Amino acid sequence: MKVTAIIDDNLIKDAMKYAKATSITEILKLALSEYVRLRKLKELSRIVKNQPMEFSLTANEIRNLNREV
Repeated sequence: MKVTAIIDDNLIKDAMKYAKATSITEILKLALSEYVRLRKLKELSRIVKNQPMEFSLTANEIRNLNREV
């Protein structure tokens, strides 16, 4: 997809410097991927906080099962 955007030159330069990117396209892809990944992680964190996982086995029972495999 082609996009036209007005972005501060210093922001692009800093992002490219820290990410060691070689093109604006590369840094924008990286920035958007990171943004989406972080938002998904925050959403998952919220879900787990509201509905904590429950385990029916103890840590030792799980270790023993893993050793059997």
